[in-house]
Amino acid sequence: MMASVAARELVDGEVVFVGIGLPNLACNLARATHAPRLVLVYESGAVGATPARLPVSIGDPALVTGSLMVCGMADVFQLILQNGRIAVGFLGGAQVDRYGNINTTVIGSYERPAVRLPGSGGAAEIAIHARRTLVVAKLSPRTFPAHVDFITSPGHGGAGASRRQLRMPGAGPVKVITDKAVLEVDEGTGELVLAALYPGVEASDVRGCVGWPLACRPRPGRVAPPDATELRLLRDVLDPERLYLKG
Repeated sequence: MMASVAARELVDGEVVFVGIGLPNLACNLARATHAPRLVLVYESGAVGATPARLPVSIGDPALVTGSLMVCGMADVFQLILQNGRIAVGFLGGAQVDRYGNINTTVIGSYERPAVRLPGSGGAAEIAIHARRTLVVAKLSPRTFPAHVDFITSPGHGGAGASRRQLRMPGAGPVKVITDKAVLEVDEGTGELVLAALYPGVEASDVRGCVGWPLACRPRPGRVAPPDATELRLLRDVLDPERLYLKG
């Protein structure tokens, strides 16, 4: 569900800043179905790659297969991302709060953390500069607290000034694709709200997995499950080794 829902968010011809895992799988699914001209950009410097197999890391040599360009990380961030050429950025995180702020730095206090995480990498830049950002994360109260322990990648408030006041050019995280539902940012409040439910899931199932009183759209939609074509591509063509598809 998460891979197919994420794939449907992409439009043919868009330039997408993508990492490894489900977002990469979603991009490949989109290219194999409705968006064949999607251009993928990887942090390691591969631009427009068409890997013959799913890469297992951001440094996997498969990422350069069929690339339009291979460059340094500085070029990716300065000439492509910060230059406004990325339409969509994909992010995940250890914590995502009610305002779409993302934490990949520490759990607990910064000075004495319970867990020290990998840090930002390019995530903060993506959340600031991509025209829109999609977040992919499984729902749980631990992952979706009311407030993150540390803001690595900015969302839509909860820490003083707004994105507009801080002159952030991108729209920030606009949707969070989870394993139960799709959350969207409310333009008025800046908070994540319940926008659409997966088959067999009710609003109460989602509310029990977040750490704040989750508001709901007046008429939340219902997300269609993957069709036969999507399932075949995901299971038999794109991820036959089940690197990212589980079960």
